[in-house]
Amino acid sequence: MSDILTLMNGRLNLAEKFTGAFFIVMTAWWAVLYFSFGAQLSEQNLYWAASYQIIAWWGGIYGLMSSRAWGGFKSLMGKSILFFSIGLLFQGFGQSVFSYYTTILGVDIPYPSIADIGYFGSIIFYVLGIASMAKVAGAGVRLRNLGGKALALFIPMGMLIFSYAFFLSNYTFDWSSSLRIFLDFGYPLGETLYVSLAVLAFILSKNILGGIMKNSLTFLMMALVVQYFADFNFLYQAANSTWINGGYGDFLYTFAYFLMAISLIKIYRALKRFETENMASHDIT
Repeated sequence: MSDILTLMNGRLNLAEKFTGAFFIVMTAWWAVLYFSFGAQLSEQNLYWAASYQIIAWWGGIYGLMSSRAWGGFKSLMGKSILFFSIGLLFQGFGQSVFSYYTTILGVDIPYPSIADIGYFGSIIFYVLGIASMAKVAGAGVRLRNLGGKALALFIPMGMLIFSYAFFLSNYTFDWSSSLRIFLDFGYPLGETLYVSLAVLAFILSKNILGGIMKNSLTFLMMALVVQYFADFNFLYQAANSTWINGGYGDFLYTFAYFLMAISLIKIYRALKRFETENMASHDIT
């Protein structure tokens, strides 16, 4: 059994190396385009913007395998990983639809569009993933103390107030498009919700499985925070008509997908390490 675990860990190392190598290639490609064309849109920018979603698809599929190893819906941890993986796949779906419009059809994507199923759907699944992860950490018990209650109140409320003031304080309602109004409010408020909950859950979850999950959860929290800034930047640039496909905003998404993919791989490795240590302790006893 130990030989099998060693072999699996070796493969997972290769998975991390592949993810890291692909991210480096995409980063180098982006840097060449960015410093060659600057803020000017080119055909090469569109090709690059249509390619980095591979990281999201790869990470999401790998996460599904990781979730299965943790027991899937039968365990809170498996359920949490499953939700994060589906959220990442939803991001990949949104990016695919976006690329279809901009690269293949050569037109601006409408808003709202089918792509919003992926983008907004990912917010829902990220929130579900964080909620499940918090249950694993016993966040409900820890929140009973005064400090925990203060964190649970002030972190989300502070970020919600900031998002509202930045994006929605001077909002003009167009009731002819109720779906657009829903998304205009849902995106900034939903993204603020999941990143604030992620920070709170991370603070309360550092010692899951005796600290084995610490590095994995660090990458996961970083992924959600970078995703938040990527979405925040997109909303800001879209509102000011400065968004360029293949620009720095797309690179933020690339970095977020990379961190999420790495975190899901590391979570799988943490499980194997946990199993190995348990087997070793049982052999000793």
